[in-house]
Amino acid sequence: MSTLRFLTAGESHGPCLTVIIEGLPAGLPIEPIEINTFLKRRQGGYGRGKRMEIEQDRCEITGGVRLGKTLGSPVSIKIENKDWPNWRDKWDSAEPILVARPGHADLSGAIKYGHTDIRNVLERSSARETAARCVVGSIAKRLLGIFEIEILGYLLAIGRIKTEKRPESLDEIIDSPFFCGDKAKEAEMRREVEEAETNGDSLGGIFEVRATGVPPGLGSYVHWDRRLDAKIAFALMSIPAIKGVEIGLGFSSTERPGSKVHDEILYNEEKSFYRKTNNAGGIEGGVSNGEDIITRCAMKPIPTLRKPLSSCNIITKEKTSAPVIRSDISAVPAASVVGEAMLSIVLADSFMERFGGDNLFQVKERFFREKDKNFLPF
Repeated sequence: MSTLRFLTAGESHGPCLTVIIEGLPAGLPIEPIEINTFLKRRQGGYGRGKRMEIEQDRCEITGGVRLGKTLGSPVSIKIENKDWPNWRDKWDSAEPILVARPGHADLSGAIKYGHTDIRNVLERSSARETAARCVVGSIAKRLLGIFEIEILGYLLAIGRIKTEKRPESLDEIIDSPFFCGDKAKEAEMRREVEEAETNGDSLGGIFEVRATGVPPGLGSYVHWDRRLDAKIAFALMSIPAIKGVEIGLGFSSTERPGSKVHDEILYNEEKSFYRKTNNAGGIEGGVSNGEDIITRCAMKPIPTLRKPLSSCNIITKEKTSAPVIRSDISAVPAASVVGEAMLSIVLADSFMERFGGDNLFQVKERFFREKDKNFLPF
């Protein structure tokens, strides 16, 4: 069972998105400006659609916080959809959308829930829902930051353009249109996006999320659903359009012998136990080992194309073109922010599972008591 849980509600063009968060300790400072800054990052990145010019996401805390601190009860927060007045007529209209987009949840969702209007599917399956997750991720980052755990997401590839350069801090990428640490590649990336736009196409890519300062012992090897790497993979794969997740060397570890994969263990009094390398990506046997947690996600191209693929009318079954709905050319930079949020949520959950208490004082007491012993029982 998760220690930190959340539930989101709301549709892409409905009145608002709402999130309820359970499991935060009492006394945790909540700064709306921090949440709003994180939400703004999610809306950025070169290749985003026109809606980002309309929405300026702002959170409104509606429960669980008083005088800037959590009460220990569930926290509820909403984000108003600025585009709601422009879509209300369509929302209230009985005229259905009957053609599904290849690669989207449209058809499979309509079949599952028995909908004869695809709008009922696309409104909830839209990546707009990730704004609510970023609210939770921002709060999770605030909790982890108290214990000097930092998480950062950044882009490694968009379309055919790749880089191996990784930023050390948010300051290095905050002004980048691709949230990328390699400024020398940005012109190529821009041309790649513009070529896709000219062709009426879309682009996917790869982003990486890194967590530093993670203590050893988060997660567990004793049950399949408590393994930290499994939780991370589940959370990241839940982001719309993510089709692959790897931790550490990931798939490339299959090309090496074990002697070139496994991280040798060393010890000194200052560092305690540490690894000579970090091919495992900070997790061994489903448990954090004290090294940086490093994970990468592969994002497929967005399904909505301006030169659409073939599809069928779900009622008449006649062949037609998929609908062209306002969308992005690429959202890989934005997805890196959502990935940052989801990794933060998983780590905060596992952190509270190990060090948790009803209030922040108890959490600090338990964490720093173990830190003084280098988290070692021997």
